[in-house]
Amino acid sequence: MLRNKKKSSRLGAPDMPLAIVVVALVLFGLLMLSSAGVVIGYETYGDSYWYVKHQLVSGVLIGSIAMVFFALLPYRRLQKLSVPFFIGSLALLVAVFIPSIGTNYGSGAQSWLDIGISVQPSELAKLALIIYLAAVFSGKEPEALRTTTEGLVPLLGSLALVGLLVAVQPDIGTLVIIAGIALAMYFLAGGSLVHIGGLGIAGFAAFFVLIKVAPYRTARFMTFLHPELDPQGIGYHINQAFLALGSGGLIGRGFGHSRQKYQFLPEVTGDSLFAIIGEELGFIAATIIILAFLFFIGRGFTIMRRVPDTFGKLLAGGIVSWIGIQAFVNIGAMIGIFPLTGIPLPFMSFGGTAMAAELAGIGILLNISRHTQ
Repeated sequence: MLRNKKKSSRLGAPDMPLAIVVVALVLFGLLMLSSAGVVIGYETYGDSYWYVKHQLVSGVLIGSIAMVFFALLPYRRLQKLSVPFFIGSLALLVAVFIPSIGTNYGSGAQSWLDIGISVQPSELAKLALIIYLAAVFSGKEPEALRTTTEGLVPLLGSLALVGLLVAVQPDIGTLVIIAGIALAMYFLAGGSLVHIGGLGIAGFAAFFVLIKVAPYRTARFMTFLHPELDPQGIGYHINQAFLALGSGGLIGRGFGHSRQKYQFLPEVTGDSLFAIIGEELGFIAATIIILAFLFFIGRGFTIMRRVPDTFGKLLAGGIVSWIGIQAFVNIGAMIGIFPLTGIPLPFMSFGGTAMAAELAGIGILLNISRHTQ
């Protein structure tokens, strides 16, 4: 249960262990993109290293600038900017349906803006929602948050606005991550466990409704339950991921020696990147990646506990929950414990907007880490 505290704080150095693990994940992600994207980059763009170059410019460079900016901007100012950020993110989510600028890039989901550069507003909406909910929840006592009008209604209202716009794209994977972030922040703020349980049940019910109304989602879910049923059809993706991970063994085939990247495994630079890591570098490297994310989560929640104000605690908790949930949904999908959702692996998968938003979030977290009790 988080309460507003008026304790003295000192401004110290940013949390270097957290910064080091993030930098390591980003650099390792670029290294793996340079291998995973070689074949598809050459066949699609005539440049074997197109994906890693594009990630460097549109993701890492822009994200690093955003990270430095938010690391220097006092995080408490974000409390006053939470509403404009949130409204701006909703406007961008609406803009993807404008024919002249909205596009799906052949993915089936109307999730991008083509405005000279490619922008995916749903990635920006994750961070905007975290800032907004941190501001809303920090202004209320835990007793008030447990009531329907003060806690549940603001949560459902903000989640419905973002969730509906994401669902109609449709991007159900991102919707699941956004819902997970919102519930995690409500819990950290001291919300009602009865409300959380009810929302969890309602969420599962809505998930199954969304599966039933779209035949391709039903097929994906059945493949999750029985991946052996249609290995050359709807089960192709997950079975190729299993082949990649299984063939890597303990130490892998060797960097650059993946076979699945030769147009066998779909989305090798996106949500399937973890499978390529397992194939080329083996079980040991894949385990190190998982441990790195676990270290990030532990370090992030340590920062959250040490910050004296509730807004900072909830902001830190929201960012850590976002990265943690998304990382383990992605990894879980590749090893078969979650359905395939198309969710990218944070800091590593190809995607400029995702990388920029994640690094901006890290900048905020590093800023928060400078304030200790």
